[in-house]
Amino acid sequence: MLLSAQMYSWRLLEWEARNHVPSGTIIKALVAGGEKGPWMRFMRGEMTAEGFLQAFGTQCSEMIKSPVPVGSFFSLLTSGQVAKQFSVMTEAINRIRAEGLKTAVLSNNFYLPSGESFLPLDRKQFDVVVESCLEGICKPDPRIYKMCLQRLQVEPAESVFLDDLAHNLKAAAQLGIHTIKVNDAESALKELEIFLGFSLRKIIPNTCSVRKTMEIPRDSLEKYLKNFLGSQAAVSGPLEVLQFSHGQSNPTYSIRLANHHLVLRKKPPGKLLPSAHAVEREFRIMKALRDAGVPVPKVLDLCEDSSVIGTPFYLMEYCPGQVYKEASLPGLEPSQRKAVYTAMNQVLCQLHSVDVKAAGLEDYGKHGDYVQRQVQTWTKQYRATETSTIPAMERLIEWLPQHLPKAQKATVVHGDFRLDNLIFHPEKAEVLAILDWELSTLGDPLCDVASNCMAHYLPSDFPLIKGLSDLDITQLGIPTAEEYFKMYCHQMEIPAAENWNFYMAFSFFRVAAILQGVYKRSLRGQSSSAAAEQSGKLAESMSNLAWDFAVKEGFRIFKGLPTPRLSTRAYGVWASRRPPLLPDGTRSLATASKAAAPKGVLIISPEALSEPVRDLHHRLERFIETHVYPIEQDLRNHQMSEARWTPAPQIEKLKEKAKSEGLWNLFLPVETDPERKYGAGLTNLEYAHLCELMGKSLYAPEIFNCSAPDTGNMELLVRYGTEQQKARWLLPLLDGRIRSCFAMTEPQVASSDATNIESSIREERGGYVVNGHKWWISGILDPRCQLCVFMGKTDPRAPRHQQQSVLLVPMDTPGIKVIRPLSVYGLEDPPGGHGEVLFENVRVPKDHLVLGPGRGFEIAQGRLGPGRIHHCMRLIGYSERTLALMKERVKSRVAFGKPLVEQGTILADIAKSRADIDQARLLVLKAAHLMDVAGNKAAALDIAMIKMVAPTMALRVIDRAIQAFGAAGLNNDSPLAQFFSWARALRLADGPDEVHRSTVAKMELKR
Repeated sequence: MLLSAQMYSWRLLEWEARNHVPSGTIIKALVAGGEKGPWMRFMRGEMTAEGFLQAFGTQCSEMIKSPVPVGSFFSLLTSGQVAKQFSVMTEAINRIRAEGLKTAVLSNNFYLPSGESFLPLDRKQFDVVVESCLEGICKPDPRIYKMCLQRLQVEPAESVFLDDLAHNLKAAAQLGIHTIKVNDAESALKELEIFLGFSLRKIIPNTCSVRKTMEIPRDSLEKYLKNFLGSQAAVSGPLEVLQFSHGQSNPTYSIRLANHHLVLRKKPPGKLLPSAHAVEREFRIMKALRDAGVPVPKVLDLCEDSSVIGTPFYLMEYCPGQVYKEASLPGLEPSQRKAVYTAMNQVLCQLHSVDVKAAGLEDYGKHGDYVQRQVQTWTKQYRATETSTIPAMERLIEWLPQHLPKAQKATVVHGDFRLDNLIFHPEKAEVLAILDWELSTLGDPLCDVASNCMAHYLPSDFPLIKGLSDLDITQLGIPTAEEYFKMYCHQMEIPAAENWNFYMAFSFFRVAAILQGVYKRSLRGQSSSAAAEQSGKLAESMSNLAWDFAVKEGFRIFKGLPTPRLSTRAYGVWASRRPPLLPDGTRSLATASKAAAPKGVLIISPEALSEPVRDLHHRLERFIETHVYPIEQDLRNHQMSEARWTPAPQIEKLKEKAKSEGLWNLFLPVETDPERKYGAGLTNLEYAHLCELMGKSLYAPEIFNCSAPDTGNMELLVRYGTEQQKARWLLPLLDGRIRSCFAMTEPQVASSDATNIESSIREERGGYVVNGHKWWISGILDPRCQLCVFMGKTDPRAPRHQQQSVLLVPMDTPGIKVIRPLSVYGLEDPPGGHGEVLFENVRVPKDHLVLGPGRGFEIAQGRLGPGRIHHCMRLIGYSERTLALMKERVKSRVAFGKPLVEQGTILADIAKSRADIDQARLLVLKAAHLMDVAGNKAAALDIAMIKMVAPTMALRVIDRAIQAFGAAGLNNDSPLAQFFSWARALRLADGPDEVHRSTVAKMELKR
């Protein structure tokens, strides 16, 4: 019950009096006719607004024997005067959701004249919205309650339903749902609070009920507080304890006793790392800084007696104000945002200007070598909480000590200075308090500035810190990271540091180490944040960002050095953990640039790619992690739904985003498109690294317009198409406006031998007539598929490899009949699918023939040029993602008294999978490299080998993961089942294993 029925009744009575309509007429008309009356039909969506007003007007007029202005009544019904949500209910919903519970609204509503449904509520408040006009059923029909429960995925006994109408409540109660009658909002909320067991009003911002693992002994705390406050706590009252959701390290609580509002901050429970979570230091620094004029909360008492609540803690005054959780500052004007960032910068300068000696903080930390000690400290902390190997962290642990700043100023540093650790005045851009001093010490102030700028390099949908990297911050009024740094340097009257990228690399490295610690504690139930379990994946993301900055710093150093002589060896492995030595004896992370990279260098790791391609790789990786992985389950569900043969809207939306970010048409090799008219101009080796990334998600290749069969067809058109054919088919395909398919395989013959193809292409009356029976035509069922690249015989009497031709057949040509969709292990792979199709007297213009008669076999081989190993590249991605999922799974499951990750067979499988993947990857990269330097023909042996190796390798890796997942590995909740079916299919679709083995053996015997 979210809207005021009483308000509606008052307004309706006023309206009837004002329009000289007898009191109660409208209510009588609404219920007249029952289920078949205009009102009920309108709410079930069976009538338009226009139809309803006409029928309802007639009904009202007949009742009172005079015209009734129902249009005016409808305007009142939908006006903001009536449709206003109870503020207490809004507050209650927010509190319920903060506790992790789901909310839903069941609305008997209707369509507006615009065609939109009328629901004057913020839909974002609810996990599920059920509207009668959309579903065709109204309360109290039991079906609408069942529908809501099903979408919430809860049982009736697990839910509570509030309404003001007895018949609606009765229907819900009969299903076993707990019900509350809403006579007035306040009374209903009291009853709901009793049912839920927590308060729904007077919310303290950013708080929730204390999580079970973070409970503290309340009796002993209350006794301590009354003793500490003395006569001030004479007025007895209940102790109210809530937990702040902000922060993941030291648990922080809101404490209310009588008229006192305090904040308690404590060490987390359990075994802790040495020197970590030192609340004693926090107490000391905050007390000293407040005396020095820095805005911090007033600390009251430090209790080091662990017997009170289990760990040491301190108390401070609660500081009311505004905490901005999002760096983009939604809801503010550009000028206000600029003022907030300026105020934040100023208070950081104020902190760094504190006289350490005068503040009594000379011994608060060691003087000098701060960054070196920090790198050592966080390396040690990371090693102590390591749960699996993170490659970027390994590289950073080696790189950071080699690139330490030479000169470091020592000031008080916060250690985690960022926007959401500040409390602002609610009405102006003034910092009232700096929070969270756990990492504070004496050190290099530029570390604080870099930490403060991290949000600039994170996307706006990043789980922990909503960043700015994908937003137009200039339009928002927010300074760029460079502008913010210059602002700081100007106020501090210091020159800008050249090694800014080092500080950013260190900042992200440190956060990655912190997140790893949070993740390790979450496995033990020690972490204070509900989101802590996400931190394991985020630690890797943050370390990758850190490495991005390390690479940039490496290039800055490299540009200032004499150009080193490049190695002349055939295979330069520059991507090892130890970069090549420079003339001065130091090691740089700089690799050859795009222009300088010789084709003779085999690049086995993305870090050794040229700077533009490496940047492309990192952006592609972030895009997939940020935008693709989170929607995969929705996409899998879509493929199982009734709407599966229509494209998923999420994919279409992400295509536009990928296109706008320059992550589009990456597949066309530079050898095919040397002028870069159509693609990114990458080598096969460069694209192999990108293709592996896309292979980690079955949906990613399409999002970047790099999916088969379109890639092969586009390459065919680039290589062999006429300008007319390119204009009609290539450009729309490159733009992603249409899809295509390739018709070759036939059910009557062994199509692995292309010369067996029987379908005919017969020249007749200035065109061609196509007849044939094809199957396994991937993509032909997609409604966007407008082109079929058809292979058939034009001259059966010609030499064996000159009988076939390739024809471009528009899909709207008469005579194309889809017999059925084919499934792979029961998976139909919609919306493109795989079709069995008849071509009966399909007439195509003569200029649709590609290259000329009898050139089909040549074209088919050319079409499979660079595209020959795209599937192999993606299979490496399948396998890497599979192994990552397996590792995550076995760390979280326990069997026979110990975690799966400690079982010997699991460890053996992980080791085998790692070796299998790395071996296959090296073979893929070698094949791609040979295609670049020697051509496809010279690389035939390596191409055949990887086609033979990659699918079977992937099957082994996926099978091990499925075994580790148990039954969960067989269903639709992960990509494993689809990965397995695709890997198995590719042992045929990409050419049978037997053919590849035969090719390898014959070539080997000739050597």
